[in-house]
This record gives sequence, C-alpha cells and structure tokens, in this order.
Amino acid sequence: MADLARTLDLVTLLQKKSFFLLGPRATGKSHLIRQQVRERTLVIDLLRSDVLLRLSSHPGELEAMIDADPAARWIVIDEIQRVPSLLPEVHRLVETRGLRFLLTGSSARTLRRGSSDLLAGRAWIANLFPLSWAEIPKFDLGRYLRFGGLPPVYLSQFPEEELRAYVSVYLQEEIRAEGLIRWLPPFSRFLRVAGLTSGQLLNYAQVASDAEVAPSTVREYFSVLEDTLLGWTLEPWRESRKRKAIQTAKFYLFDPGVMHELAGTTALDRNSDLYGQSFEHFIGMELRAHASYARTGESLHFWRSKHGHEVDFLIGGRIAVEVKASRRTSLRDARGLLALKEEKVAKHYFLVSEDPIAVRREGIEFLPWTTFLTRLWDGAIG
Repeated sequence: MADLARTLDLVTLLQKKSFFLLGPRATGKSHLIRQQVRERTLVIDLLRSDVLLRLSSHPGELEAMIDADPAARWIVIDEIQRVPSLLPEVHRLVETRGLRFLLTGSSARTLRRGSSDLLAGRAWIANLFPLSWAEIPKFDLGRYLRFGGLPPVYLSQFPEEELRAYVSVYLQEEIRAEGLIRWLPPFSRFLRVAGLTSGQLLNYAQVASDAEVAPSTVREYFSVLEDTLLGWTLEPWRESRKRKAIQTAKFYLFDPGVMHELAGTTALDRNSDLYGQSFEHFIGMELRAHASYARTGESLHFWRSKHGHEVDFLIGGRIAVEVKASRRTSLRDARGLLALKEEKVAKHYFLVSEDPIAVRREGIEFLPWTTFLTRLWDGAIG
C-alpha cells in the first residue's frame, strides 16, 4: 500500500483517551497504526495464531504481556473482535492502572458479545473509512466512482480482481467464520439486491421478494451489514412543517466499488442514472468521513417531502446539499433546495455538481464538486 497521508490523527486521540478504531476490513487500520503510532507502543496482533490462542484461553494474561514491556506508553490490540472476552480485562486495566488502549475492530456486533456497552464510556469511538478525496493525490473521479476507495483496490493495477477477492473474503471470513448467518445462499442473493438498491429508500418487502427471503430476514441482514460496518443508514429529516416529510430511511453500502461488485456492474456509463447515483454516494461518503474525522458530532440526514421534493443531504439540520452529476446546472436542479428553504431551518444551501462554473442563485451556492470538497475539508462550508 502506498504511504498515503490519512486524515484521521491517532496520536491526538490517544493523547486524550483510549479509543476503538472501527472500520471495514481493508480500509487500512493496521497500516495507519504502523504509520502514526510507532514509538513506545506495544502492539498485540490477534491475527497471529499463537497470540490469538493464548489470549482466547487466558484473557488474564493480557496484563502480563503489558508488564513485559514497561516502556510502552500505549497498547494497541489489533482485531480485538477476535477475542471480545479481552474487553473486561481492558476495562479493568483502564480503571485500575490508567493504561491507554487503541482497540481496532471491524464488527461492532462481535465486540458487543464481550462488552455490551463497549467499555461503558471509558473509550471513545473513531472510525476509519475508505480513502477520501482529500487523501488521494491526483484524484481520478471516474476510477473512484467505479472501483471505490478501499486502498488495495483504488491503488491496484487490477481493481476488478481486488474487488472480487474482497467480496469473496468478506463472505467467508466475516459471515461464515463468525457465524453471523446460518445459510449463505440467501444472504448472497440479498447482497446482490443490496448492491442494486444502495442509496434508495428502504423497502423491506421489495428486497425480500427480489432476494427470495422473508422481510424479517431482510431486516436482520441489513442489521448485519451495519454491524459489520459494511453499510450505513441515512435517516430522513422529519422536522419540516410546511411540507410533510416521509419517514422511510435510505441504506448505503460503505463503498461504491463494493456496491458495483455486488450488483454485477461491468461498466459505469457517464450518462447513466447509475453514474449519478454513484456520484451522490461519493459526496455522501465525503460528508460522513469529514464529520467523523473532524469530530463535529453533527448528524447526517436527507429530506424528502410527501410530494416528491428532495434534498440529498442535511448536515446537522443547518447545511443542505443537493448533488447532481450534470456538467451544466440551472435553477431547475435546485427545486428541492428551494422547497426546503421555505422551512427556514438550514442556513447554507449548496448544489454540488460537475459544472465547472460557480454561481450563486436565490441564496443557493452552485459549486463544482472540487470547490465544495476543498471548502468542506478546510472547514469552510458554514
């Protein structure tokens, strides 16, 4: 993996408190630790079979391993989900000895088996996402929309093969090995439908019909994707008064490349609806990553009225963002934003597109996507 500079600052977080570093497989958690947390750090790698077997059988030996390296300032436990029974030991050591831990994992569900409250507030949670626009020199939009931002995929000469292998490994390691799903064939059918419907309103009955499983099973499958950090729910903004808002959420897979692999996409036509959906997906990922890395605490929603007016993203209820893949935009593209303005809630309105010309119309900023993302990552969008 190229030595890319990631935005998330582990050292700054560790100087404040112990924390979980959560993210899907292959987002680069272990690489980031090696890159940023080098000195006076004890790394306990649970991917090593000898370490895994020893601590699985005797979690209490964690303290002895730590005592064997008295110079260590911080303790990293990589892939702690493999031995969730270590969490009570970590909790005790944080409480009694004031030790500072960095705990990585890719399944919140598995971690909760060892500690229902994830250390009861003794550790913060940080997330690592696929590569963002701000982290990729010479960013290639077309490549990103088609293959996504997982480092081993985006940086590969053979991204199709990397994606295919990633999805295969996920099914075998994350699902079968952890026993999250009892029967893989229906889950495999569900994954394809999830890829085809990513970014759309959740319709459990339709997904269940397409995947040939029960609606209750579909709900559980979506929960598995969210718990293993491979998808996220975008809730609707429900506080509009002049226009009644819908109550149905959307569900996004965590990466457009994984979405395309699951859906069976072979090519991404610039003039297709799928391209526009992928572009919207990409901007949503940037908003989500920025809020997490900057630790703003602001929620992300979308808004859609019963009459069909829609705005793709609302940040903390104060910044509204509509996304269009068009290379030339007009006020007609901002109908959703204009309708939302009547609610007089949000303070800033943006239409983000591939149009290279920035203009301001009716209180709405029409910005090229590169300009918008520059301002976003500089903390200058409102």
